[in-house]
Amino acid sequence: MQEKVKKTDSGIPILKVYTKKDLPENIDGEIKPGEYPYTRGVQSDMYRGKLWTMRQYAGFSTAEESNQRYHFLLAQGVMGLSVAFDLPTQIGYDPDHSLSEGEVGKVGVSICSLNDMETLFKDIPLDKISTSMTINSTSFILLALYVALAKKRGIDIKQLAGTIQNDILKEYAARGTYIYPPKHSMRIITDIFEWCGANLPKWNSISISGYHIREAGSTAVQEVAFTLSNGKAYVKAALEKGLDINVFGKRLSFFFNAHNNLFEEVAKFRAARKMWAQIMKDLGATDEKALMLRFHTQTGGATLTAQQPMNNISRVTVQTLAAVLGGTQSLHTNGFDEALGLPTQEAASIALRTQQIVAFESGVTDTADPLAGSYFIESLTNQIEKEAFQLIQQIDEMGGSVPAIESGFMQNKIAESAYAYQKNIESKEKIIVGVNEFISENTTTIPILRIDEKIRAEQIDKLQKMKATRNNETVASCLKAIKQAAVENKNLMPLVIDAVEKYCTLGEISDTLRAEFGEYQA
Repeated sequence: MQEKVKKTDSGIPILKVYTKKDLPENIDGEIKPGEYPYTRGVQSDMYRGKLWTMRQYAGFSTAEESNQRYHFLLAQGVMGLSVAFDLPTQIGYDPDHSLSEGEVGKVGVSICSLNDMETLFKDIPLDKISTSMTINSTSFILLALYVALAKKRGIDIKQLAGTIQNDILKEYAARGTYIYPPKHSMRIITDIFEWCGANLPKWNSISISGYHIREAGSTAVQEVAFTLSNGKAYVKAALEKGLDINVFGKRLSFFFNAHNNLFEEVAKFRAARKMWAQIMKDLGATDEKALMLRFHTQTGGATLTAQQPMNNISRVTVQTLAAVLGGTQSLHTNGFDEALGLPTQEAASIALRTQQIVAFESGVTDTADPLAGSYFIESLTNQIEKEAFQLIQQIDEMGGSVPAIESGFMQNKIAESAYAYQKNIESKEKIIVGVNEFISENTTTIPILRIDEKIRAEQIDKLQKMKATRNNETVASCLKAIKQAAVENKNLMPLVIDAVEKYCTLGEISDTLRAEFGEYQA
């Protein structure tokens, strides 16, 4: 009986054994970490010089409760905060909007005004930490709130460090929390690039996300191809606006997923760095920092199982190793209970300890790119690069990411991969421990973090009190100025910052632009 060919999760055939003859022809053994094309890492000494930033993605319920979790995480050794926002905040609705019902504070924290932002970051030194905000269609408003808070505290905004995700293209392709049509969304993004380039030198103005593309069911190859293609679209939009690629290119960052296929994931990260350096060079970048792909990683939410949830600790450990061996700059590790609900404090603590054990006990940080030269890793890196570039070429022939998304190309490819993966699980071609094999009859009861339904009423009450005490004539004037800037194609950021300083709400600003730009219908 002929042995079945083993394949990676992207369908790349795996040989029984790899030898020197399987190394790619174009490999250059003399290239070191920190050297173009950065396959081996963006720093010459990698983690011997500085460990990755250890983040824990957190945000739920009210700003008060999230603030308490942030203080807990900082006390446990977290080096940067990563803020999760609830769905109304993500799609531009205040808590009192009818579409917010049942969603306030559920998958993240509810934020609609400068009052909320003050509470969220109470007693947290904004100039001493970095803050990552997972927000897209309303990212410009959340950034404005963060800047307004720093200014109110007397902090020099040039000292602010962090990232807004601000990647709207993957929302159309994989996730769905968009508001405006692509043309207007891209305009807002380039406004952010321009304003941050002049005012926030330490801030990453976008985190181009493959994470959600992978969560939606893509393969590793598709994750790289679609993410880098979206990155090209943002760069081209910025160039068309007249921005300098060597300036804004330094503040681009990426966000990838880490799954369980250890070697494919390591090869994916290495291939992505090499590909992005080539893409940016072709687009005209010459500054080495503008050629570097710097990225945050989150362990795979879609890989977590509700069955035998403690097994997820092992999965997250494998994924942590993949991210670190692949050279990530920042990492969030998921809690073992996240297939059931938001992570409890215990689960979040174990997830952070996983990073710390890998960092300080495993030895994998002692040398840069420790898997370089592996016949298997180098061959796999080359194969992922080759297949991902083939997909990017297809997208380029359609006119780029925006037409590819509008035509449904990316969405269909992701859906096909998700379907094939699920079929493999059901046929047991793919074994998921505790799900389709090694099933236990014993049920495990673990605590689940639940959000009180009365949160919405509390948030509405705070919102109404704030509106009753602000100067509503000034608010109306600010919103009118934003509308005028939208019509005249002026940069929106200064006006939005002024508006949130006057206590305009996220929903009011979003609605002002909805009236001008319209809403996107898939």
